[in-house]
Amino acid sequence: MASFRVVVSDQQTGKAYQLDLSGDKANRVLGKSIGDEIPGHLVGLSGYGLKITGGADKDGFPMRNDLSGPVRRKLLLSGGLGYHPKHDGRRRRKTMRGPEVSPDIVQINAVVSKYGAKEIEKLVDKTKRGG
Repeated sequence: MASFRVVVSDQQTGKAYQLDLSGDKANRVLGKSIGDEIPGHLVGLSGYGLKITGGADKDGFPMRNDLSGPVRRKLLLSGGLGYHPKHDGRRRRKTMRGPEVSPDIVQINAVVSKYGAKEIEKLVDKTKRGG
């Protein structure tokens, strides 16, 4: 059974909320990719829409949009997500995860794409909120 930690960023307030997603609700997220929308009621934010922006797997490797599928690959990077060279022209081989959500993913990053009637602060229990 899959379980995820969903980090929801609210761009209006500048705050991020760490919410847990497990059980059948987590299975509904499997197979989604970066850029896909998920309903907010899965993490307790009814009326909200969330857009997946990234994440990390169980070993900490970040999800990258230019791979295909849920696989882990070594890419030769000259910059961008996962590698920031100190000098121009430097390249490095780094391990990255594909953009598809699989059971190996532990954290999913998302932004609010559609706001609901109530504020997120009122929907999120302070004992469940991380960070």
